[in-house]
Amino acid sequence: AATKLASAEKLMYFCTDQLGLEQDFEQKQMPDGKLPVDGFLLCVDVSRGMNRNFDEQLKFVSNLYNQLAKTKKPVVVVLTKCDEGVERYIRDAHAFALGKKNLQVVETSARSNVNVELAFSTLVQLVDKSRGKAKIIPYFEALKQQSQQIAAAKDKYEWLVSRIVKSHHEAWPNVSRKMQTAPEYQDYVYLEGTQKAKKLFLQHVQRLKQEHIERRRKVYLALLPQALDALVPDLDEIDHLSRAKAEKLLEAKPDFLKWFVVLEETPWDATSHVDSADTERIPFDLLETPAAEQLYEAHLEKLRTERKRAEMRRAFRENLESSPFVTPGKPWEEARSFIMNEDFYLWLDESVYVDIYGKHQKQLIDRAKEDFQELLLEYSELFYELELDAKPSKEKMGVIQEVLGEEQRFKALQKLQAERDALILKHIHFVYHPTKETCPSCAGCVDARVEQLLSSRFTRPHRNPLLEAGVDRINLVILGKDGLARELANEIRALCTNDDKYVIEGKMYELALRPIEGNVRLPVNAFQTPTFQPHGCLCLYNSKESLSYVVES
Repeated sequence: AATKLASAEKLMYFCTDQLGLEQDFEQKQMPDGKLPVDGFLLCVDVSRGMNRNFDEQLKFVSNLYNQLAKTKKPVVVVLTKCDEGVERYIRDAHAFALGKKNLQVVETSARSNVNVELAFSTLVQLVDKSRGKAKIIPYFEALKQQSQQIAAAKDKYEWLVSRIVKSHHEAWPNVSRKMQTAPEYQDYVYLEGTQKAKKLFLQHVQRLKQEHIERRRKVYLALLPQALDALVPDLDEIDHLSRAKAEKLLEAKPDFLKWFVVLEETPWDATSHVDSADTERIPFDLLETPAAEQLYEAHLEKLRTERKRAEMRRAFRENLESSPFVTPGKPWEEARSFIMNEDFYLWLDESVYVDIYGKHQKQLIDRAKEDFQELLLEYSELFYELELDAKPSKEKMGVIQEVLGEEQRFKALQKLQAERDALILKHIHFVYHPTKETCPSCAGCVDARVEQLLSSRFTRPHRNPLLEAGVDRINLVILGKDGLARELANEIRALCTNDDKYVIEGKMYELALRPIEGNVRLPVNAFQTPTFQPHGCLCLYNSKESLSYVVES
């Protein structure tokens, strides 16, 4: 309760936790000379202490207050540890203060940093009456206000961190230096301290890293079905294998390393591979994860489904071929009920069957038309009596149909009567104008075939400009990128004699080839050189890219 202290070169304050560790904490020494005391903070611990009787404590506080009161200096009672406070103790402490004249009580928690500043400012106002009177707020109300203040400051600080930190490679020293002048950083550090600010930064960085890993994982998982399709497209190869044996089979495939990479350290997402530039190949240990296992099972199921669908398509075709109800020209709607069963509907959409049926119908109709054409040829005598270029009368068509009516090949086109009549008229036209254009055999017509054979066997004589010019050497440029020029040059040389001699129409030529595959603007790829003047150029391409090269060259 002394009001004048003199203790030069000693520490102004210390905490029992700091004993023996004084050098680790900020140090402030007492000033020289006498130090006047202007007021007192009388602290009362309202938490439940071990082996401590609160009533005894309050009695001690009461005695201490009596000593302080004699100094005539202002006193403020400070209830400490209110975050663990016992309600009765707090009530008794207030009751004690009420019994004294103008004794103010401030409820605090140093751990929660609630009302600590208020305790000092209340005392300062009592010392210096010119200052405005501080409003004393109960602990829980102050805690609520502080929580709201901290939450708002935290939101702003997290916004600042998310704006500045875009990569999970950022380090705290560098980022905290950048944020030093930002009010969002200063406010949060003032309220919660640097360590909590750093902790939120580290959480943000970890979140960025996890998001980066998840993006990588999605890329790898999207590639996995393609890899499985490329490496194990055959169900028989993997259907009976365990997962471990399937992985061994994958490793043995020639293209394995095109799709996968085997890491020395695993799992991949806990190693430096998360930042590797290699995103085209899947870490092999990813196959051990549940998501990859599901994709592998989906691949197996897809292969099984494809096989079953192929079996259904095959069974459906067999059904069509064996069914007596499927005749040329019969619409799908009429045939469906005779050829479809429940299994077919389980595995494929009706549109697939309609497509197969359409193709089968085309084959049936083509075959029926061929057979009908043969029938017309067999009944040639029916068409002799017709007048030249005259369209047969209804009566004559009736006679023809009556004669042919009992023939199965005639009945086969029952549902295609218009086409059957057209075939009869076309046949009549052929009988009176038997040319290769009107021949029902079309491309198979013997006249047309003979012409083709003759034209392919006998070449017409043509002028040879090289013979007329008296040239004994042929210079050829061969232009084509990606090895095309070299490849053709080798093929041509294979046709020549050992010394690059080549015979055309009985005359021997010396053949000089100049394959060009690069930029023709460079002298090394020029079409002409002092020793090489080309007679012509062969331009080769096998893609849009190589055609563009030819055009540009």
